[in-house]
Amino acid sequence: MNSLYQDLGISTKVIDLFNEEEQKIQDDFKQIDDSVLLNSLKVINAFKKENISESDFSSTTGYGYNDIGRDKIERVFADIFNAEDALVRSQFISGSHALTVALFSILRPGDTLLSISGLPYDTLHEVIGIKDNASSLKSFGINYEQIDLINDDFDYDKIEEVLKNKRIKLIEIQRSKGYSTRKSLSIAKLEKVIEFIHNIDKNVIIMVDNCYCEFVEENSPIEVGADIIVGSLIKNLGGGIAQNGGYIAGKKELVRLASERLNLPGEGKEVGPSLGHNRELLMGLYHAPSVVGSALKTALLTSRVLEKLGYKVEPLYSDKRVDIVQNIYFGNEKDLIQYTCGIQKGSAIDSNALIMPTDMPGYDDKIIMASGSFTQGSSIEISCDGPLREPYIAYQQGALTYEYGKIAVMCAVNNILK
Repeated sequence: MNSLYQDLGISTKVIDLFNEEEQKIQDDFKQIDDSVLLNSLKVINAFKKENISESDFSSTTGYGYNDIGRDKIERVFADIFNAEDALVRSQFISGSHALTVALFSILRPGDTLLSISGLPYDTLHEVIGIKDNASSLKSFGINYEQIDLINDDFDYDKIEEVLKNKRIKLIEIQRSKGYSTRKSLSIAKLEKVIEFIHNIDKNVIIMVDNCYCEFVEENSPIEVGADIIVGSLIKNLGGGIAQNGGYIAGKKELVRLASERLNLPGEGKEVGPSLGHNRELLMGLYHAPSVVGSALKTALLTSRVLEKLGYKVEPLYSDKRVDIVQNIYFGNEKDLIQYTCGIQKGSAIDSNALIMPTDMPGYDDKIIMASGSFTQGSSIEISCDGPLREPYIAYQQGALTYEYGKIAVMCAVNNILK
């Protein structure tokens, strides 16, 4: 087997390092396997409840009236999240697009949006109006306020102060860290803060950006009191099979508003052709628990090995994980670029591509991004990216199988050790 590794240019030193560290975390892998089984049970029960059949793979075009498979998919998603309703469409371009649709569907001129998890992800800055854009929420007279986290938890005193002194229409919580240095937010932390908020104002709408977090923990944010959750299908729930799309799930009225913003008032969920995507959305969801398990195992091994090599990592291999993202603090531009290039070399697609930092829409800093994926931008496939700014952090996500993830990370480590 070593000769096959060496065909990829991986040194004996790296091979031995990974095999040694892998043996030390088998008990942690067993816990991930238990979680995969639990989430697989949720999926298969939802499929059986809706009696998913081959006829549900049929495609609609044009207006998309009477798309039985599409409607079943949305009921399956709602059942898995324990939500009243869901909107699951290939017409969503990304998680950021789905979040934008949700925000514009709920907020009206004069309303205030409050983020209690600090600065949202970069691609939402122009959506909100943090960065000037004539199409932003701000340009429509919607206000924005922000409360930063304290020691990776919510600032309860500040939240109480704002809620008691201002009328807040919607609170947004981003669970995953984005390009920040904070920790991602667990379901337990969500449950505590949602209860706290509702004791002060039971009418405020709580929206959770659930990207990168699905099937990592046992419960969904809906089950601990969130009103609406949003995510992407080229991350966890697409299982590496969905080619695009996103979801919005939660209270029926909020999902209706989102569907009318995505489509048009008066028609909402009744329109929207599936265009042949039903089969891949269902198959992606079917594979998703196992794929997320592979991504978690890859992240855990990455954390273990890079910490052994002296790099700061977050989460630590022993930490409870709430998303599939693994941070590696390189502290310098060279190692960040070399590691990311190594992930590209170890990928199935475009392995020969020479990736370089570049400007990207929605980001202020140059981004270095490895994504040797079958679907452009698919974070659940092995990928690694990061902005070229201090402290030079690589944000690694995914792998469709643990084995492919391990190989890619070995290539990356080999690249920085050469």
